Amino acid sequence: MAADTGSSSLQLPCVFSPNSRQYLALCAQDGRLRIWNTDSKTLHQEYVPSAHLSATCICIAWGPCRTVKDGPQRKKRKSEAGQAEEKADLLAMGTAAGSVLIYSTVKGALHCTLDAGHSGGVNCIQWHPEDSLLYSGSDDTNIIEWDLQTGKASSKWKADRGAVTSLCVSPDGKLLLSAGLVIKMWDLDTKEVYRKFTGHSTAVTTLRFATTRPPDSNGLYFLSGAAHDRLLSVWQVRKDGKDKNSVVSFTLTDEPRHVDLVASNSKEEAVRLAVVCKDGQLHLFEHFLNGPCKKPLSPSCTVQMSDTKDSPAPIPLLAAAFKAGTQTVLLGYGNHLQPVMEKVEINTAERHVCLTRDVQTSLSLSMETAVSKVKTPVVNAKSRVLVPGLPGHQAPVKGSSVGSEKRKKDTDTKEMSIAERLGEIDLSTVSADKGTPKGTASLQTDNFAVLLVQGLESSDANILNKVFQTRKEMVIKKTVARLPIPAVLPLVEEITKRLQGHPFTAVLMVRWLKAVLIHHTSYLASLPDLVSQLGVLYHMIESRVKMFHKLTKLHGKLYLLMTQVATSDSSKTVTEVDHTAKLVYEEESSDEDEASGDEALPGDDDDSDNWEEEEPAPAMEEEADENGPDGKTDSKANGEEDMEPGNESEEE
Repeated sequence: MAADTGSSSLQLPCVFSPNSRQYLALCAQDGRLRIWNTDSKTLHQEYVPSAHLSATCICIAWGPCRTVKDGPQRKKRKSEAGQAEEKADLLAMGTAAGSVLIYSTVKGALHCTLDAGHSGGVNCIQWHPEDSLLYSGSDDTNIIEWDLQTGKASSKWKADRGAVTSLCVSPDGKLLLSAGLVIKMWDLDTKEVYRKFTGHSTAVTTLRFATTRPPDSNGLYFLSGAAHDRLLSVWQVRKDGKDKNSVVSFTLTDEPRHVDLVASNSKEEAVRLAVVCKDGQLHLFEHFLNGPCKKPLSPSCTVQMSDTKDSPAPIPLLAAAFKAGTQTVLLGYGNHLQPVMEKVEINTAERHVCLTRDVQTSLSLSMETAVSKVKTPVVNAKSRVLVPGLPGHQAPVKGSSVGSEKRKKDTDTKEMSIAERLGEIDLSTVSADKGTPKGTASLQTDNFAVLLVQGLESSDANILNKVFQTRKEMVIKKTVARLPIPAVLPLVEEITKRLQGHPFTAVLMVRWLKAVLIHHTSYLASLPDLVSQLGVLYHMIESRVKMFHKLTKLHGKLYLLMTQVATSDSSKTVTEVDHTAKLVYEEESSDEDEASGDEALPGDDDDSDNWEEEEPAPAMEEEADENGPDGKTDSKANGEEDMEPGNESEEE
């Protein structure tokens, strides 16, 4: 069977070695190639390409298991000649820079580099099953045939109007399938198109031959899967060329990410298919390919994995493969950095199987061989450490003598945490003074981002409290912007916990949540289980928003009541002031012959109009006579103040 292909740039490459399935090769986000031993379940080898940051690995493919007759390459490894029958050696990696790296697992080093061929990223790689040939498809719309004996391209041709996203070589090595939006079948001898197949609306990411029969017998079938497509289509290569539509389709729960199959050698033999989807589920199919089938076929068995917690969470499956000659399925699941490999006997009589496993989250890697060595520099008393961000900024370094080095080897010394190191740099000096250098703000936000990541990883409440007490909007925005992507979700979970606490804490947390949504919405929207992870936060915000409408109504009513109370109090105050002002005005008019105050003036006008009641006038004159400098207190004490408004109303 041909080697598995890493067939899409939309996924992290992950493939089992052919035949024996002894190794699992993965390329994670950091660009490192890790090869795991499926028998001992340990990290076998780790390789870091020189340009792993700028030219990440897009696809990987195992070469066919080599034998002694493979020529000059076999001569370099005579000591392993006895193991050559079962040994998977070469591994090809396509990079975003357009080069192809060939890694040797036997040597534990890079075998050769194939470059100067593609001008775009390499999306797919496929080995020829017999010859030492390799095919690569790229964004530059070309396919290149590489000769590993010379390390150069032996042929290159334009395959499509767009990017070539998937390749597959037939088991007999005579035909090559290539796909972008259109699937083409090439004759490898003439490099001409043999057939064309159209039916996918998105980029094809999976191509596999399902049978080993020659195309002239109408028995050659292959399957294809595309991005965002929940169907695997099966195509029949007919002798008469009437192969416009797919003959069979398999239904999936999501787009296919990893496909392994046991090809059919005759009509009486069924094709066995294991498909791992983007949602982490495994679907097993078994079907006899003998012509068209109108209805889409459902999987004979669907496998899911979950952990053993009280509220079980799904564990994503990364890859699955059939063990040669057995009914055992080899599974790889968990995290790309430390996957778990397990051989499972699956009862296909059950339609749905759920496997519960206790997956350790700690990344304690056990290495078979020492891959890398780390040297610690010797620091003496005269050395000084420069911190990035501020020119000339230094932290005190304690010199270590020979005696202390011996003592450190004997006793277990605790390393300083990042918080303690930052404390020695003295963050308190970074203030908002006018004389602060321009680089200080960036240093502070860098330190806050480092502290926040450390606090989230260690769940240290002291560090988190120190960071979350920041009220400066700019510091919060820059800190969140500098966070690495894996720390975004733990930060959201921490914000959700703190939003449920004291209202004062919630006010501060809203600022952090706003900054996260501004900078990391695109990442959060790409999470497949976003609803379950952010459900608590959403429902909490929704309930508070519902309560806000009622609180607003209550606030409005209370505001009206308080305004009325304040208005009534102020009106009383105004009356007393007006009254006082009238009395003061009366004192100023005391040099007239007979002054009766402001209150008597309307009375005089009314008297000139022959007003009938003339009794209040003498009373007011008496009051004016009695009121001297101390008239205010006397009138209040005698209760005559009540009469004055009455007199005013009568006069009016």
